[in-house]
Amino acid sequence: MAPVENTAAAVVSAQSAPGLRSLQSQAPAYPSLSTIKELLKPITWFPPMWAFGCGVVSSHRPLAGRWLTVLAGIALAGPLVCASSQAVNDWFDRDVDAINEPQRPIPSGRMPGRWGLYIAILWTLLSLAVATTLGRWGFGAAVVGLILAWVYSAPPLRLKMNGWWGNAACGLSYEGLAWITGAAVMMNGEMPGPHTLTLALLYSIGAHGIMTLNDFKAIEGDRRMGVRSLPVQLGAEGAALVACTLMLLPQVLVVAFLLKWGAGWHPIAVGGLILAQALLMWRFLGEPVKRAIWYSALGVNFYVAGMLISAFAVRGLPGSS
Repeated sequence: MAPVENTAAAVVSAQSAPGLRSLQSQAPAYPSLSTIKELLKPITWFPPMWAFGCGVVSSHRPLAGRWLTVLAGIALAGPLVCASSQAVNDWFDRDVDAINEPQRPIPSGRMPGRWGLYIAILWTLLSLAVATTLGRWGFGAAVVGLILAWVYSAPPLRLKMNGWWGNAACGLSYEGLAWITGAAVMMNGEMPGPHTLTLALLYSIGAHGIMTLNDFKAIEGDRRMGVRSLPVQLGAEGAALVACTLMLLPQVLVVAFLLKWGAGWHPIAVGGLILAQALLMWRFLGEPVKRAIWYSALGVNFYVAGMLISAFAVRGLPGSS
């Protein structure tokens, strides 16, 4: 796998060398704040922040006197750990981005030299520093999340080279780990109960499908660089069907568990959100490459709404924490 990627990278580098040299000669000595912000991709911070918040809700612990802890946890999940993962990914994906997204900070030359790597390291260290304020659970979760961020993008493991493994790592980190951490931090380091752990696991599996949606825009570059995303492995139609199945099936299981637990009206609400997603997926499956971004912007909202409803359902169950 690695030799294919390296060979492809060499070809791309050779083909684009004149243009890259021209960009580098015009590059500033230091990146601007706006370029750093673009590297850290604030739009990607929402899923882990939301999942951490769901964990806080599901913990059934009062927020009084814990607001600073909650805010620190949300900041750690999004602007720190998730942002670190984005910087790491952009640095090690710079050759792929030269094909798929040449306007990104590193391939465009707006992020000069090795500044992309320096920022990735700095944000990782900053994340660890903030994590020390959240006790053993918060720090341990940050360590696991950061390890996943680096092994996802960096050689020799580079999990993103295979869509099955890479998307699983992202789903676990962005949803399950953040959810469990939010609950554990509110519970002063106690292990969350089986209801919370079950929901966190199921929504992590569903997030695998959500991560696949992001791969449709990069099929050409991934294929040329040897990145075996699901659209590359299965074709656009096959990957779209797998993504929809992975998103829907865990939510159906969530409804089943909520009914079993006697969660009142909550499983009905989650079921309605599943139906809305299924209707949107029917249109997405017709033209997956064209409509992947459309579905991400619209359909995923119903998914995350179901997460919060499920968190409130667990909060109201006796012995849930």
